[in-house]
Amino acid sequence: MKLNTPAIALIGVPTDIGAGHRGASMGPEALRVAGIADALRARGLDVVDYGNVQGPVNPWQPPKSGYRHLPEVVEWNRLTMEAVYASLGRGELPIVLGGDHCLGIGSITAVARYCRENGKKLRILWLDAHADFNTSDVTPSGNIHGMPVACLCGLGPDPLTQLGGSKPAISPDEIRQVGIRSVDIGEKRLVHRYGLDIYDMRHIDERGMKRSMEEALSGLDENTHVHVSFDVDFLDPSIAPGVGTTVPGGPNYREAQLVMEMIADTGLMASLDIVELNPAFDEHNRTGKLAVDLVESLFGKSTLMRS
Repeated sequence: MKLNTPAIALIGVPTDIGAGHRGASMGPEALRVAGIADALRARGLDVVDYGNVQGPVNPWQPPKSGYRHLPEVVEWNRLTMEAVYASLGRGELPIVLGGDHCLGIGSITAVARYCRENGKKLRILWLDAHADFNTSDVTPSGNIHGMPVACLCGLGPDPLTQLGGSKPAISPDEIRQVGIRSVDIGEKRLVHRYGLDIYDMRHIDERGMKRSMEEALSGLDENTHVHVSFDVDFLDPSIAPGVGTTVPGGPNYREAQLVMEMIADTGLMASLDIVELNPAFDEHNRTGKLAVDLVESLFGKSTLMRS
């Protein structure tokens, strides 16, 4: 990482408002218990924990007009957007402690606005088992944690696609998705129509993680703001059971470490989401501790011993 790494801002967003299982609302505290602040301070970083954003309770209702909890999802994302944008304005590196992955709408909308206003290029690395490009037309659940990438690209309900005042928040060519292995049939058609750049597990198996990440990181320069949106279900459930939507066949520990180390090597990561950690499904906070370990690698911890 660069020697001038800014202060780290921890922003807890304790909600499972967009998910199909309860429990992701406990994710921020699980990350704190796993020692995320102390681990980053041990790397010589300044860390400020701003506590938790306070939003509406989860009413746990069925979908209405194809979306579950849309008003509450909009409010949580508005609060997240405002907190992340304020943090960037203070010159900090915000880390959103989620919470389910619908929060990526608010977080990335804020980052995209900041980049536009400051003339910076944006590269989003979406580490996930799922493409999250569903709409109400192609998913029966209505769970919005399966829709954030679609919403960011302008496909979805107006209160979310226009959250930051402009639609779309991002262009599909600004995002790279890594580790994908669960995509619905209708979602797959949308992914191809919008031309998303996806490094799924078949691609990774054939090319290897190193080459896949080199492709995902290609084209970066010193004027690029790299945002990492790390869904913990990116990892294989054998090493990370503490998520609500496990999908077998994900990256193992060493592959995940390589992903994080290669991102760190760019020195360009400037914002981060950690989402979908669900202590209700975990084993003695095993997944929370692993997530903190991987975040340390994002900030420069490396196993590299050879020059």
